[in-house]
Amino acid sequence: MKIHSIRFNFIMNMVLTTSSIVFPLITFPYITRVLLTVGTGKIAFASSAATYFTMFASLGIPTYGIRACAKIRDDKEKLSKTAQELLIINSVTMLLSCSVFVISIFLVPQFAAEKELFLINGIGIVLNVYSMSWLYNALEQYSYITVCNLIVKVVSLVLMFLMVKAPSDYIRYGAITMFASCASYIFNFVYAQRFISLKKRSRYELKKHLPPILLFFAMSAATSIYTNLDVVMLRFMKNDAEVGIYDAAIKVKTILITMITSLGTVLLPRLSYYVQKNDNGAFHRMISKAFNFVFIAATGVMVYFMIFARETVLFLAGEDFLPSVMPMCILMPTVLLIGLSNITGIQVLIPLGEENKVVLSVTVGAVLDFLLNLVFIPKYGASGAATATLLAELLVLLVQCFYLRGRLPDMLKTLQYWKICVGILISIIIGKLITAIDGMDLFWFLCISAVLFFGTYGTVLLLLKERLVKEIVWSGISKVIKRR
Repeated sequence: MKIHSIRFNFIMNMVLTTSSIVFPLITFPYITRVLLTVGTGKIAFASSAATYFTMFASLGIPTYGIRACAKIRDDKEKLSKTAQELLIINSVTMLLSCSVFVISIFLVPQFAAEKELFLINGIGIVLNVYSMSWLYNALEQYSYITVCNLIVKVVSLVLMFLMVKAPSDYIRYGAITMFASCASYIFNFVYAQRFISLKKRSRYELKKHLPPILLFFAMSAATSIYTNLDVVMLRFMKNDAEVGIYDAAIKVKTILITMITSLGTVLLPRLSYYVQKNDNGAFHRMISKAFNFVFIAATGVMVYFMIFARETVLFLAGEDFLPSVMPMCILMPTVLLIGLSNITGIQVLIPLGEENKVVLSVTVGAVLDFLLNLVFIPKYGASGAATATLLAELLVLLVQCFYLRGRLPDMLKTLQYWKICVGILISIIIGKLITAIDGMDLFWFLCISAVLFFGTYGTVLLLLKERLVKEIVWSGISKVIKRR
């Protein structure tokens, strides 16, 4: 089995991440204008509610499976046995979760009102067992993941334009969304047999997986609470339209976070492997680069989308969604906060075996988010939910930094904060020059402003000789010279 370099994996994951950015940029403007706030609100509510049942069905396997399989990926016999055990556990929890989900549809009025939409989302709970993303991530098979996902997304895009034409087509869109999420799972299950065997060869040891799986489940449960609870609470305390307004802001945040945390997905199996091999030097070098990447990238996109929030919402969703501007501005700092907590939690504490500390951090964040939602949503609606999420993410990061207080100075010593700040300030000034031009088309406005802002940002960092930017640029130049 070939294990590619971190650079290759990162490129593959960036292609996948780019598709996760490009496709929503194509679908979201179309869907918001067709389904409007009420239709998008119904889709967001059903999806968020189903997420909780999917979470119970998968327990902590998606994260635990990466670490467990990465450590034994060189031994096919052990890898196959572990994968089979995780599939068995996942199948049992899926059946239990599906049973509760079906009962809930008939007992909860808000669920029963959109019975068909909820049943469609229930398909995802079933098919999630066959995803096996933890196996592919552990084996660093990012080229397969990328190609498979791109094919499914292209098919989904075609189906959307052919089948979603009016606000009443929101159920069709829900089905297409489910297809986009789950169609690749069947292929994953079949293709996995290239790396593992599904034949039983020895006695299963299910019990040994349960403690860490439950620990990871506690972490994912707490995380899911403060990432999805705001949407659910908005629907119960407000209405579908308010959910739709909030969902527009969340969509932009989600796209940006996906881009920023893409490096973490690539690094987790490799970091777990380094810990297993006691290669502390490689571990710390990689973490330092991850911090540099997140600070540089997240700060840039956070600031850009705050200063051009109105134009972004108008372009992506239209005038009906202008109330989304304020929630979006409030949520933008979470791009940096989540990027950093992804490193401190997923990339540092988990590979070091400190899952309990990650669980505690996201638990206190979830509790704070729930309490603040109760206070802020009735009065401020979507903006209140955004504020609660922002404060919850900040608390999660602070708790994790407290646990890593002895390690953080070494991990952050290569970070050149002042250069990033100078780059941002100059970029804001140059980027805002475009506002002097009246009557420009929104698409070209955003394109030119992005080129001015991020072009200036990168140039300033390069001129100031920021370490990571300089390394990336010189590495690229060296490769071009060698090819010639």
